[in-house]
Amino acid sequence: MPANPPKRPADRPDELYITRVYDAPVSAVWDAWTDTEQVAKWWGPRGFTLTTHSKDLRVGGHWTYIMHGPDGTDYPNKTTYYEVEPGRKLVYDHGASDDRPPLFRVTVFFTEEDGKTRMDMTMSLATPEAATEIKKFIKKAGGEATWDRLAEYLGKERAGKELFVINRTFSAPIETMFEVWTNPDHFSQWIPPTGFTMKFIRADIRPGGSTFYVMTGGNNLTMYGRAHYIEIARPHRLVYTQEFVDEQENISRHPLAPTWPPAMLTIVTFTEEGPDKTRVTVEWQPHGNSTAEEIATFVQSRAGMTMGWTGSFDKLEAKLAAR
Repeated sequence: MPANPPKRPADRPDELYITRVYDAPVSAVWDAWTDTEQVAKWWGPRGFTLTTHSKDLRVGGHWTYIMHGPDGTDYPNKTTYYEVEPGRKLVYDHGASDDRPPLFRVTVFFTEEDGKTRMDMTMSLATPEAATEIKKFIKKAGGEATWDRLAEYLGKERAGKELFVINRTFSAPIETMFEVWTNPDHFSQWIPPTGFTMKFIRADIRPGGSTFYVMTGGNNLTMYGRAHYIEIARPHRLVYTQEFVDEQENISRHPLAPTWPPAMLTIVTFTEEGPDKTRVTVEWQPHGNSTAEEIATFVQSRAGMTMGWTGSFDKLEAKLAAR
């Protein structure tokens, strides 16, 4: 088993940090990072594709590639490796090209924990101001979705599951985050899509319990839904299913996407990243019997799901800040 990464010092204003946990051993995660055929299936924000021209994974070696944006724009990149410890650590520059200096230095550790892999990444910049600007740029470009796409890729390769994964770190204690997910008064204020409001008709949030709710939006659109709670492990984990229903709670379909899977499984994991910092990981997947067409609709909708969850998370972030 690889040695644990060194304990991270207190957050520095000229650095950005990302931690993820993947349901795969270190060997699988390392291969997904370093094998050019595998990395092409997940590297970059949603909608981007990748062409590798050369990769020399050694100290002093380079990875030369082009990221192709969904609008057709090409982004040449030339990574230089400074440390390569197979299965444990990479240090490299990111964002450079032949005529452009790197944006930042990356240090990433891979640590096996109970058969899973924890990825700890530090992005080091020249100044705190540069770190602030890069953080804004990464958020606008959807760059953190790269690491969610890796989770989806690993889920598909190892378990044959089509997943949607999204993470967000909030400046709030873990108990607060659990509360805003399980208290209907809080949950209904931030979870609806932008432009919608939500009202609970019934809220019995406990293992074996269920909720029944209605969302209303523009153009007089009304959607009814129901959730069944499978697992509630305060304050670290929620598992529930969701389905569209009509006003009498009869099973229905998504009013705007008739080939959307009839039921979804949601797994929410809360992880402490500090006394007042919590990472929320949402894993979404079709539940029960879904047709090939419904699975395809789900897979093709990941970009839209990212936008929807990002809008909800932005509202939650504002709500937490107001408290």
